[in-house]
Amino acid sequence: MDHRSGQKSAGATLYPQVEPFDQRQIDMGDGHRIYMEQCGRPDGVPVLVLHGGPGGGCSPAMRRYFDPETYRVVLFDQRGCGRSRPTASVTANTTWDLVADIEVIRDLLGIDRFVLFGGSWGATLALTYAITHPERVRQLVLRGVFLGTQAELDWFYGGGAGAFYPDLWARFVQPIPEAERGDLIAAYHRRLFSGHLPEEMRFARLWAQWENALASVHADGAYYESPSDYARAFARLENHYFRHGCFLDGDGWILRERHRIEHLPALIVQGRFDMICPPSGAWRLSQGWPGCSLRMVGLAGHALSEPGISSALVQAMNDLREVLHGG
Repeated sequence: MDHRSGQKSAGATLYPQVEPFDQRQIDMGDGHRIYMEQCGRPDGVPVLVLHGGPGGGCSPAMRRYFDPETYRVVLFDQRGCGRSRPTASVTANTTWDLVADIEVIRDLLGIDRFVLFGGSWGATLALTYAITHPERVRQLVLRGVFLGTQAELDWFYGGGAGAFYPDLWARFVQPIPEAERGDLIAAYHRRLFSGHLPEEMRFARLWAQWENALASVHADGAYYESPSDYARAFARLENHYFRHGCFLDGDGWILRERHRIEHLPALIVQGRFDMICPPSGAWRLSQGWPGCSLRMVGLAGHALSEPGISSALVQAMNDLREVLHGG
C-alpha cells in the first residue's frame, strides 16, 4: 500500500532535492537486480528508506525528508518495481527475500545500524526487518502503519473502505462477476496474472486507481491515472503479497513478535482519516511499547504528500538530528 508523491508541507518543510552520490544495480544472484542509491552526507547517520506498495518504487521526492548535512540516505527499489529488474516479476519475491536484500545492501555499504524510515507497506517491511535483525536498527520512523493482517485487507478489499466511497467501490467491483466478489484479491489475481497483457494492464489500472483515489483526504475520490507499466508492477506485486498474507508467519505476526523490538525507539506518524491503513493499526502497535511515540495528524489521510504528514516526518528527522548532535 503506497502513495509516493511528495510536495512542500506546512510547518517543517521538505529539504531541497539533492542528487545521489552513488547509484548502482546490485545483482542478488537469483535473477533479480536491485537499484540502490545514496544521497546526503557519505559519513552521515545511515537512514534506510523503505517505499510502499509492495511495488511502489522510490521517487526523488523521498530524498527530501532528511537534512543532507546530517544523514546518509539509502534508498532502493524493491524486487520487481521501479528501476529494479525484472519488472513486475513475482518469482523469488517475498517479504523474506526483501529482508535478505536489505542485509546484502547493509553489508555492501559497510553500515552497522540503520534508522528505518518506512510508510505503509514500507512500515510493514521496516517492522519485519527490525524484528528479524534488531541489532541492526537504531530507530524506527513509520508512517501510515500497515501490519499485514487479514483484518486490514478485509477493510480495504472487502467493502469497509467502500462504505465511505460507494461510487468508487462500485467501479472497482463492477468488472468482477458476482460469483467471484467474495474474494476480490483472488478475483483480481486471476486477471493480473492471466498472461494476456491487455487484460493485465486493464485490471492493474483499476487496482491502482482504487488505492490512489483514497490516498489523500484532500483528493475527494479523484482518480489518478498511473502509467501502465507502473500500474502493472504495482498491482501484480501488491496482489501477490496480499494473496499470501504478506508471507508472514500467521495472521498478527508483527504484534506477536513486537517484544523483540520494544527496546528500540520508534515514532509513528499517522493520518487520523487514513482510509487505506486505518489508525487502529498504528494505535495497537504503539500501545505498551515504552519507547514508541504516536503522532496522530488531524485532517490527513494516507499519502506521504499530505501536508501534515510531510511536516511531521521532516520534524521527526530534525528532532532526531538534534538528539544525535546532543549526544
